[in-house]
Amino acid sequence: MAMPVMFADIYSGKRVLVTGHTGFKGSWLAYWLTRLGAQVFGLALPPDTRPSHFQLLDLPIQSIITDIRDPQALDKAIQDVQPDIVFHLAAQPLVRRSYREPVETFATNVMGTIHLFDACRKVDTVQAIVTITSDKCYENKEWVWGYRETDPMGGFDPYSASKGCAELATASWRRSFFHPTQYNRTHHTLVATARAGNVIGGGDWGEDRLIPDIARATADNQPVIIRNPAATRPWQHVLDPLSGYLLLGQKLLQGKKDHADAYNFGPARENTMTVGQVVKQFKTHWDAMAYEFKPDKEQPHEAGLLRLDCAKANTLLDWHPVWDSSLALEKTSVWYKHYYSENNILTHQDFEEYIQTAHEKRMCWVTD
Repeated sequence: MAMPVMFADIYSGKRVLVTGHTGFKGSWLAYWLTRLGAQVFGLALPPDTRPSHFQLLDLPIQSIITDIRDPQALDKAIQDVQPDIVFHLAAQPLVRRSYREPVETFATNVMGTIHLFDACRKVDTVQAIVTITSDKCYENKEWVWGYRETDPMGGFDPYSASKGCAELATASWRRSFFHPTQYNRTHHTLVATARAGNVIGGGDWGEDRLIPDIARATADNQPVIIRNPAATRPWQHVLDPLSGYLLLGQKLLQGKKDHADAYNFGPARENTMTVGQVVKQFKTHWDAMAYEFKPDKEQPHEAGLLRLDCAKANTLLDWHPVWDSSLALEKTSVWYKHYYSENNILTHQDFEEYIQTAHEKRMCWVTD
């Protein structure tokens, strides 16, 4: 398929650093950037899952294996890469793991972010930084309304709190060192943050995550145990928030300083679903799947209801989701089914179908 022009061709030839490129979202983003003609560099720990989507893709990028908790190593990496833009996804991303390893979680998600910003301050080439946090950064009152970017940061568990702290740290660095009003006067870097909901898609094998748990159990001919079927989340295919991150990065690279702010990227309200609904719909596309609802009264606290208000991204960026939750679940289930039954990955096919649909829907970031 001949690719249409995306994001005003802003990434072609740009030196782009993706932290966390060996993870699920990071590998999809690195793949997309290679399709845009960017010179892609990745900085992360080695993949911590087997299989690994990043290793399956075998991308033509320069991979730097290091720890963002190491400021000296991070300084050297940024100096060596001299990036034009940084997408910061490296994180400890799991709620349940954060209960087991709270210090590591805060060290990675908060101080790792600060180390990155400090390293970028020392390099003149960095024009833009997009920090990816989470919808869980908000002080969740479990109400029916979606959270807006102006709502307070918070978090019950260490993971959620660490993401709220990362947002506060980013805002502090933006005001103190990269203030938009001083852009092209005292500095040349614009900084924004992106908050997304529950992201699904092929190639995720993270621990204690619903879709990977389903895929592993089904591949082993075992029923997946569902511990919290009533939990409600904004489910979206990984390509949808990534389109938002890339669109936001485009605006920053174009010097649009009014866009140096925080944005939510999530599905439409009607695409919010319970875990139980997701499981049942997943099974319609993969007959071999079996499941059992077994609520665990001893499990650590996890939010029961969480929604995002994406009006700001819809209005100011003209960003909108391309695939609804039903199609996202279909694409995801078929991806895993093909992988386990035929040892075939559908990442390239899913990407091209997504871009074609975006073009047909006249999304602002894709043109002839």
